[in-house]
Amino acid sequence: MPAEQSLAEFSLRAVLLGGLFGLLFGAVTVYVGLRAGLTVSASIPISVLSISILRAFGRSTILENNIVQTTGSAGESLAAGVMFTLPALIFLGFSSDFTFWRIFPIALLGGWLGVLFMVPIRRQLIVKEHGNLAFPEGTACADVLVAGERGGSFAGRVFWGLGLGGVYTFLMNTVQAWTGQPEARPSWFPGASFRAAITSEYLGVGYIIGPRVAGILFAGGIVSWLVMMPAIKFYGQLAGNTPIYPSTVPIPLMSPDQIWSSYIRPMGAGAVAASGLITLLRTMPTIISALRAGLKDVRAESSNQSNSSSRIDYEVPMRWVVGGSIVIVAMIWAVLTFFPIQGAQTQWYQNLFAAVFVVVFGFLFVTVAGRISGLLGNSSNPISGMSIATLMATCAIFFLAGWTSPRYAVLALMIGGAVCIAAAIAGATSQDLKTGYLVGATPFWQQMGLLVGVTVSTVAIGATLNLMNKGLTKYIPTEIPVNIQALPGGVKIERDTFVYQNKSYVLVNSLGSHEIPDGEYLYDAGSKQIEFQWAQGIGSDKAPAPQARLMATVINGILNQRLPWRLVLMGVALVIAVEILGVRSLAFATGSYLSIATTGAMFAGGMIRWAVEATTKKKDESDASPGALFSSGLIAAGGVFGLLAIVLRVVADAAKPESFLARLPDWLAFGPKHWPLLAFNEKLPMPTQAQSLLGVLMFGLLAASLFYFARKKLD
Repeated sequence: MPAEQSLAEFSLRAVLLGGLFGLLFGAVTVYVGLRAGLTVSASIPISVLSISILRAFGRSTILENNIVQTTGSAGESLAAGVMFTLPALIFLGFSSDFTFWRIFPIALLGGWLGVLFMVPIRRQLIVKEHGNLAFPEGTACADVLVAGERGGSFAGRVFWGLGLGGVYTFLMNTVQAWTGQPEARPSWFPGASFRAAITSEYLGVGYIIGPRVAGILFAGGIVSWLVMMPAIKFYGQLAGNTPIYPSTVPIPLMSPDQIWSSYIRPMGAGAVAASGLITLLRTMPTIISALRAGLKDVRAESSNQSNSSSRIDYEVPMRWVVGGSIVIVAMIWAVLTFFPIQGAQTQWYQNLFAAVFVVVFGFLFVTVAGRISGLLGNSSNPISGMSIATLMATCAIFFLAGWTSPRYAVLALMIGGAVCIAAAIAGATSQDLKTGYLVGATPFWQQMGLLVGVTVSTVAIGATLNLMNKGLTKYIPTEIPVNIQALPGGVKIERDTFVYQNKSYVLVNSLGSHEIPDGEYLYDAGSKQIEFQWAQGIGSDKAPAPQARLMATVINGILNQRLPWRLVLMGVALVIAVEILGVRSLAFATGSYLSIATTGAMFAGGMIRWAVEATTKKKDESDASPGALFSSGLIAAGGVFGLLAIVLRVVADAAKPESFLARLPDWLAFGPKHWPLLAFNEKLPMPTQAQSLLGVLMFGLLAASLFYFARKKLD
């Protein structure tokens, strides 16, 4: 749109629809990201759906659709930054305080910071570097908006994926018609486990990332699950009944899941940390040039802004950026000072130091994230590497200052979390601003849409994290004698009173102990032993949260020096070997950390894309291709109906005889009281092997539907 032409842009319907998409895709991204350790861009699906939905309410303008996409995509990028860092509170031993009101303020302030810091560098990156910086996702999104007349056909492909994936996920997760993870543990290969998490979202993610990346991820899983774990089992037979740190269970008695949790995860953490730092070092020339260009442009921005009167140059004034940054520093300081996490109170000057650190590192990495996204795409934005660098620098300063108690671990995490969120927002925001520049949008209204999107989606992200942590929580009977008066090293009392099943316990946390496995436990004063392990949902096999666990590992390793260093260094060495072979190691390292069930299912999606490209003789590279749009629907379906299954599980717990729902009249509580009856397996139990075979068959049918719709041309 020419600068002289004014069309409807920041309209009420555009903002409301964008806010709804922000809520939806924020929640879906958290769900998929915690499980798979990966995120995929939501901009293209939102653009496609916006064109179709707004058309149903009358003729919409391209600028309105752009505002919907800009506002809605903020949820996906914010979710990435939040889930990579803030769940580390659980692994640091503060799970009792992992609540919505702990997540919300840091997520919101970090998101606002990312939007504000993109303002002074927008002109440099988007306008002056036009033609030099590709911004692939932003350019593709602009192409979709320009081709808006075909929006109905495009949207139909997304809805087909959403519908088929939704039915599949509902039957598998909620009705439990078949197992979600077929598995085989062959007796002829002790320690190995062949399994696949046959979800629609993993299939869709695998298709979108393609056969090469999916294959590298799966290769990491093969090395961990089919090489390292059988080797540990084989040589561990010599240990007899003696546990080998960090496990407290003798290796001959360990299941594959226990071997993975105790030995493979530390290796994977070392691999992910090393690959993140290598990625950061590889982009160091870009980082330095981006920082120089950003600082130079900030100095010249005020005069340029005041001399500009064009609509397409109108953006948030610099005084708003400066004032907003000061307000955010004050708000971060206030949150840390007046609303501290229980047992992690710090002094006011330390909190001020943390808030200033957030702004300094935030501006540095926002600048870096924006330029790298322009050069390589948002998927190549090294958010984890930048977060690790922030944490390492912060923890090193804390260590030299003697700030090594758990409270400072939390303070370091707050700094790293806010910076990670700001960098994640900046990478996606730069793509959105590029889309707006190409279609002639007003930057000011895009930036307002981003602030709205960040604010709204923070609610969904915080609620989803909290829901997943509670909905997937288990209390596992565990009997471990403990002297509460003389706890082993690495074990602490987290809470004096914890009520479970109408009985009072002492909540004990173990992190890096040689006697008690890492985790939280319920200690009974009467029997003088631990009776239950309180297994959090986040960190379990269903939501491993690899990046967040890595952040906790880095913090704990530097401040408390409680790391199984030999295992970590094995992961570092593995990454170095892979880099020497010429393979970019980040995907391999992530695959070595995740369960092979996750990487195996994604590899299946990558193979479907390979088959589509082989049979059509055409590279399916566009984010708006038939297969990518159908896969986006599969991902959204997996997230939405996966969350629905967790909600039903929580409601089912609430419908037990001791809950308030059970006391409501039948006509009022029919749904919640009878939802547990949907469990198909409780009515017609099936043998485990039959369930696995049925699950493989149904996953094959879903994969066949993806193959069909990916080859079917759009109208």
